[in-house]
Amino acid sequence: MNILILTGKFGMGHLSAANALQEQLRHDGHRADTVDLFAYAMPELAPAMYGAFNLLVTFGGAFYNLYHVLTADSSGDNRGDGLLRALDTLLDEYQPDVVVSTHPICSAAMSQYKEEGPSDLPLVTCVTDVTCHSEWIHPGTDCYLVASETVRQGLAAKGVAPHLVVVSGIPVSGRFQPAQRDRSRRRELLIMGGGLGLMPRRDSFYQALNALPGVHTTILTGRNDKLFQRLNGRYENIEAVPFTTQVEKYMARAHLMLSKPGGITCFEAIAARLPILAWQPFLKQEQENADFLVRCGMARIAAKEESACLTAIRETIYDDQALAAMEQAMEKTSAALARAAVCGVVAGLAGEKVPA
Repeated sequence: MNILILTGKFGMGHLSAANALQEQLRHDGHRADTVDLFAYAMPELAPAMYGAFNLLVTFGGAFYNLYHVLTADSSGDNRGDGLLRALDTLLDEYQPDVVVSTHPICSAAMSQYKEEGPSDLPLVTCVTDVTCHSEWIHPGTDCYLVASETVRQGLAAKGVAPHLVVVSGIPVSGRFQPAQRDRSRRRELLIMGGGLGLMPRRDSFYQALNALPGVHTTILTGRNDKLFQRLNGRYENIEAVPFTTQVEKYMARAHLMLSKPGGITCFEAIAARLPILAWQPFLKQEQENADFLVRCGMARIAAKEESACLTAIRETIYDDQALAAMEQAMEKTSAALARAAVCGVVAGLAGEKVPA
């Protein structure tokens, strides 16, 4: 079966989910290809769009949150208008049996394409945060893959037929697996700053980390080369790692992760059964993700203020009972997810297209 996965690089979460779905589908024997629809449609403009988005969420989060709140219950059906011509060419080129989308604008464009075609090409939308925001809801969608039962209920409250929603979790690579962790030796703290390497700037924070008794800290600095150069080799108990595609290796050896609560990162940690200390989120999507983690007992929240964050680290990383409880909560959450649901979903939808 030929599956086309549409995504966009507004943050790395949408692309990471697309790659994980591609991995699952190929493992199941399908041909699956991932295409950045924005780069395909606007190759010269897309890099500037992505750069502007990164600046917005980094420095203009209040405006982004305002937009998110104001559009929470608004239809986004026309957001994909500018992509329709390119989408028509792309679909003609790939001739897919099913289209999967990991970005709400890609879903909007595909839904509109089906309506105007008209077309019966099945569309699966994978929601990449723990959210039921209306930007993801489009009438041409044949199935929604969502993070949790709460999201399924939220979509149903907004008019989505419950049988169209599958609780699969946010898809992550199969490389993220539960790890056996020995807490009788030194503790391993993993700190992730997100794809842009968003980390505290003051030396005192890192000096305090370095001084934590019996703790070794690994900091993934992402694409923040200045931070990597500043930390690399400077502290005895801190290892700085530049941008890496082997996050699973560092999660497997860690006892606790301090990170922004991005959707993909959260579900990678859940798959690895790695307890989470989430930096107090500011962006609305990350607030929703963090609320889900805390409600299910899989995480604690750490304030961004330096001393409060360090206190949260100390109170959590030495607490064997709390760490074990978070691991057990992650086990329970994982057991309720249909992780490979996309394979059965696309097979069922493609089968419905074939005349009896």
